[in-house]
Amino acid sequence: MTEPLALAPLEDDYEALARARHSVRAFLPRPVPEALLERLLTTARLAPSGANLQPGRFWAVQGAARERLVAALCQAWRDHVPEAEDYGYFPRPMPLQLGKRQVAAAQALYGALGVARGDGEGRALQFERNFRFFDAPVALVVTIERDFGAGGYMDLGMCLHGLMLAAQAQGLASCAIGALASYPQIVRAALGLPESEAVVCGLALGWEDAQAPVNRTRTEREPLARYFSVLR
Repeated sequence: MTEPLALAPLEDDYEALARARHSVRAFLPRPVPEALLERLLTTARLAPSGANLQPGRFWAVQGAARERLVAALCQAWRDHVPEAEDYGYFPRPMPLQLGKRQVAAAQALYGALGVARGDGEGRALQFERNFRFFDAPVALVVTIERDFGAGGYMDLGMCLHGLMLAAQAQGLASCAIGALASYPQIVRAALGLPESEAVVCGLALGWEDAQAPVNRTRTEREPLARYFSVLR
């Protein structure tokens, strides 16, 4: 007689972490111990990796290096200086259905801040905070070797998610910053990174300021029926 499958509680530890994690864009001025950051990164590296290649690097940007990078990025943003990105994230052209999700996410963010749809200056100032790593105590730049195939981005993405969940488990918050990928040459020049490193994203990490209105932003996920099918 086959034993019935023993199911985990309705909400296990992983599910609780996944549901609690959200993009945080305002942090407390409380430093993150270096030993804790190293522990989080070591845990994140346990993510699955094809052939155990473990692609990608994390650069903690501090002190003068951070000031230099932030200043260069903010100036480029204000001057509307375009750069060729190292990789394409968004589909071009953007399909209508995906465009609706993008608009909904923006509405959730600026709605939490009370920034009106027609307030271009207010939106630009908020977007510029991406380039300041939202003033988080930890600012990470994430890169990947240019000669990796597309699968390397998949592995690195799993590692990034592992990092954010590991941080959540320690009471920390995070926000991935795709905007950094818009200025790869500036990032490499400001930090002295080799041309062989493609800029993937930034990551802000620290203790959440729970009182900040921006951190009330929430986005909805697609229902299961939209992305899961059973084929028989």
